[in-house]
Amino acid sequence: MQTQRLMFLRRFATTSKPFPRPRFFSSHDITKTIAELNQEMEFVFGAPPPSSISGSSDSPTLDQEPHLETNGVNPERVPPSGLTHVDGKGEARMVDISSKEITKRVALASCKVVLGQKVFDLVSANQMEKGDVLGVAKIAGVCAAKQTSNLIPLCHNINLSRVHVDLDLNPRDFSIEVRGEAVSTGKTGVEMEALTAVTVAGLTVYDMCKAASKDIVITDVRLEQKSGGKSGDWSR
Repeated sequence: MQTQRLMFLRRFATTSKPFPRPRFFSSHDITKTIAELNQEMEFVFGAPPPSSISGSSDSPTLDQEPHLETNGVNPERVPPSGLTHVDGKGEARMVDISSKEITKRVALASCKVVLGQKVFDLVSANQMEKGDVLGVAKIAGVCAAKQTSNLIPLCHNINLSRVHVDLDLNPRDFSIEVRGEAVSTGKTGVEMEALTAVTVAGLTVYDMCKAASKDIVITDVRLEQKSGGKSGDWSR
């Protein structure tokens, strides 16, 4: 069998015409040539050539283009309308406010801290072990508003004209109602400062009272109203 293969290859080399140069083959020409060689080898040896010569049907054809995996990410995606902290590539960014007008900005926010009757009575009588719950929480809220840009990464560092926090006891549901106001004259709003103030004030109430109860709930953190800026006034 080996001798027959060598004789066939010698005969093919002596009888076949050299390819003209330069010549470029298309995938159709190559496939046709391989098929003719396979037929002649099968005629000589009585068996088709190995699959490595004829090629595998599972192998990609020459004219197939490679498929690139993108893991479902579209690099050209456009952010949803109104999300100013997202750029055209879907990445987080700090908003450029250099072209905005300077106006007076005011924001009011609120939240509620539900204490339960036991803790409510202790706070009302100022008998908590850590001291004056309402007074400490009020100071904490003011301090937090001034640190908003350090806590919320894409917030601007702005000059606050005023921060005011009030905490009122509500005996109807044994809760503390927290209200916060932030005021500034600048190019961006102060909603986050007001929200940060009431949130941290509520957290401080929890910290001051957690020794007496772990069942305290901070709820209804929300913006109540805002004014100033391009979007104008808004009220809940």
